[in-house]
Order: sequence, then C-alpha cells, then structure tokens
Amino acid sequence: MKTALKLELEEAKLMIEAAKQKAEEINVLEAIAIVDEGGAVIALERMNGARVTGPEIAIAKAYTASGHKRSTHLFNREPNGPALPGNEAFGIQHMLNGKFAIFVGGFPIVVNGEVVGGVGISGGNGEQDTAVGTAALQALQEHLAKDGYEVITEADIKK
Repeated sequence: MKTALKLELEEAKLMIEAAKQKAEEINVLEAIAIVDEGGAVIALERMNGARVTGPEIAIAKAYTASGHKRSTHLFNREPNGPALPGNEAFGIQHMLNGKFAIFVGGFPIVVNGEVVGGVGISGGNGEQDTAVGTAALQALQEHLAKDGYEVITEADIKK
C-alpha cells in the first residue's frame, strides 16, 4: 500500500487565482482547468471574454498532462516528440476523442516527485499559456513550501 498526496479544492482555487492574475498582467483572456491525478476536474474558470471553446481545451490539456505525466508540448518537440510523424505515439491525439491534447498549455502538477494532477490553460498563444500555467505552479509551490513540499514549476515537465 502507498500513502498518496491528494490535490484539494483549496490548492486548485489558489492556482486558478494565480493564473488569472498572470493572465491579467500579460493581457490575455484564459480558461484555466485543474484536474486531479485521474483527470477529474477539481476547478475550472473561464475569464470574462475568453473564448467559449477554452474550457474544453483547457480540460483536455490538464487531463493529458496529468495522465501522461508530461507537459503537453513535449509530445511535439523536435526531434523526439513521441507524437511527431514516424515516432512511437504518432496519432495519439486521436485516442480518447477530444480528451487528448498534444500542444502547449498543459502541465502535470508534481508534488514531492508525485503527479497529483494537471493544469490546463487555453486562450493565449503558446508563450502566454506557458506563462499563465507556470504562474499557477509557482503559486502552489509558494503555498506548500511552508509544509516542506516541493513542486516542479518549470514548463518542461516529464515524470
């Protein structure tokens, strides 16, 4: 048996608020999704004026990042991204209809080396979505540091 860390609503809300603050700072309207380790939505918010398609895309990014324990953009990174033509997972995005995203904006939430969920960001370009997603991870790190937890906060995460 294993004792597992669980991401809770308090942390998800904290991450969403930090993501929104960063989005406002860089002037982009985003949808932000936080999922647990199984990909179930804990919290979701679409900023006023953000695209109506954003929530579903953000959920797919968070789901993929959590389930595959890697940042979604790593699937397409040259030269060895597994979803690139000729590589082992080419076409993987066609699995799980609409739930699998292989482009920038999804990041696993890794606490003390364990994937406890995912964050998905949709609405900006890749650079903006990355800035907003990493701001959410940094807020979680700051919040949990007092209790001795470590959170990976860089964009390129693969566990």
